[in-house]
Amino acid sequence: MKKASLPKTLIASLLGLGALGLSGWGLLGLHAKEAPPEEAVVSMVHEGDLLRIPEKSPLRRSLVIAPVADQTVSAPFTLPASVEADPSRLVKILPPVTGRIVSLNKQLGDEVKAGEVLFTIDSPDFAQASADAAKAQTALTLAKRTLERQRELDKSEIAAQRELEQAQGDYEQAVSEAARANARLSQIGAKVGASASGGHLVVHAPISGRVVELNAAAGGYWNDATAPLMTVGDLSKVFVSANAQEKDLAQLFVGQQAAVKLDAYAEPLQGQVRFVGEVLDADTRTVKVRMPFDNRDGRLKPGMFAEATLLSRAHSGILVPMAAVIQSGFYSRAFVEVKPWQFEPRALKLGAQIGEQVEVLAGLKAGERIVVKDGVLLND
Repeated sequence: MKKASLPKTLIASLLGLGALGLSGWGLLGLHAKEAPPEEAVVSMVHEGDLLRIPEKSPLRRSLVIAPVADQTVSAPFTLPASVEADPSRLVKILPPVTGRIVSLNKQLGDEVKAGEVLFTIDSPDFAQASADAAKAQTALTLAKRTLERQRELDKSEIAAQRELEQAQGDYEQAVSEAARANARLSQIGAKVGASASGGHLVVHAPISGRVVELNAAAGGYWNDATAPLMTVGDLSKVFVSANAQEKDLAQLFVGQQAAVKLDAYAEPLQGQVRFVGEVLDADTRTVKVRMPFDNRDGRLKPGMFAEATLLSRAHSGILVPMAAVIQSGFYSRAFVEVKPWQFEPRALKLGAQIGEQVEVLAGLKAGERIVVKDGVLLND
């Protein structure tokens, strides 16, 4: 039996395809051997403690390097503050005697002029003091006349020397008693020689201003001569008082510029330190720093809360952009260029932040060049 055989044309075709495939594979292999491999680009190279940026590194296009220089630095610091009335323009009106309040001529918030009547008080003590003063004045007048008469008699050698001496002593005693009684009236606030008007004492305003505190009403009996019945304050000038801690004392001085931001208003006020306290408060361990402000428009109310930002004494220092400072764990550092495109990480001691810059207290010298932009890319 004869075996089946493939047609000759099919065999020829298969052999041709095989030869073509082998030649194509050979060409691909030859091409692969001829193509050079692409070289990997290195961004930076560590050389001990230094970082070197190779010539073809993309970091050369992003890093910005600038020199640092000495500058005049006035670092700001902020203190809590509040508005206070000027103590020299604030008078607490204490009734000099006890008694019943007959009338109140001024109410809380009323404007007053110096010398105007504030209130009238009916006081038995005032009536007694007035009577004592009148009695002493009468006795003084009588003693003076007696002394003058005895002197005339002494010239005529009619009166005895003893009677003249007695008249002289009585007169001096009357002078003393009248002075004591008048001093008591002056202490109360009454004019010497004025009528007691039935024991009614009229109290006048010592300064111009407004009634900022009132603690009584007409008809009430005031029996505490040590408590103020009302307070009159001239608020045309006020203080903004800040509380400074011990750590800030070295930065405070009279004449220091300050910006005061009040909770009530958007725009800060510009002021100047007038007074720095000499004694620390035993409870808060702070000192008072007072800044005067004109307040004729009445915008500043005693008791308002505020923040006072003061500028420390100007000194020479180094300021760098905040972007140049890189945080690395618990440390702040910058990258210093020691050679072209070679950087050394340097630990910094930072001071106060001033706007978008920060003062460097240690770690940099004037003239050194540092990375001021994209330095974080080096922080690996």
